[in-house]
Amino acid sequence: MRIAGFNPESIVDGPGVRPVLYVQGCTHACKSCHNPSSWALDGGQEMTVEEVADLVASALRPLHRGVTFSGGEPFLQAADLARVADAIKLPVMVYTGFVIEELLASRDAGVRALLERAEILVDGRFVAEQKDLALIWRGSHNQRLIDVPASLRAGKAVEWTSLDAAG
Repeated sequence: MRIAGFNPESIVDGPGVRPVLYVQGCTHACKSCHNPSSWALDGGQEMTVEEVADLVASALRPLHRGVTFSGGEPFLQAADLARVADAIKLPVMVYTGFVIEELLASRDAGVRALLERAEILVDGRFVAEQKDLALIWRGSHNQRLIDVPASLRAGKAVEWTSLDAAG
């Protein structure tokens, strides 16, 4: 796996306090991206799935309500992130430049595996012209908060609407 960074405690990247894993590699190249250093596919630090899971696990505290995968683009390393999620056994939130409709249509088993382990998805590319700092966990109005388990059951996007739904 290629990792861009790790924040052991964030209060802005999902419900409650949580660690955030930033993966390396992104092909979206969104204008005004907050993390352009994560774009290079060969950048960052190379780590095994086990090393990443250990890194995340070593930062976990009783007050953590989950883990967030951000980027870069997490779905470029979906199968490995699904394995990390299996190892840490906490609710997962994922930021992606893809929309859920693209992910649901994917034939990639890793994409499906990561979706099956996610509770909340922030989907869609960041659009600088739609930037709004008042949005919860998102950067631009086109991005949606997706209830992943409900979307998998429905076979289509189901937006996430409740802070209580995130545990």
